Amino acid sequence: MPFIQKINAKEVLNLRDLVSLDADQVNSRTLVQRPDMTMTLFAVATDQEIGGHSAVGDALVNVLSGVAEVTIEADVFTLKAGESIVIPANSRHSLYAVEGFQMLLVVVKPEL
Repeated sequence: MPFIQKINAKEVLNLRDLVSLDADQVNSRTLVQRPDMTMTLFAVATDQEIGGHSAVGDALVNVLSGVAEVTIEADVFTLKAGESIVIPANSRHSLYAVEGFQMLLVVVKPEL
């Protein structure tokens, strides 16, 4: 049984094509949802945000297109397509679209 079931195996994919970047919206598509890990694609329109929150696991943000402002606690980082950052577990963070962006978010949670 495959662990990644929401997209086809052995098929070349452009992840940007799997989640649409629509005006004034935040869209998402879950690829993996397990107790110890999630993989989710997000598309965040210009001037939209994913508000402040925290997660129980470390989160890897990989920006696929556009420009994202990522705030982790009091630190602000600007990421462009092709750049990534790790958000430590339990850190309050938010993401703001300076320019509409798409990202792959991987959250690795504590082992059960």
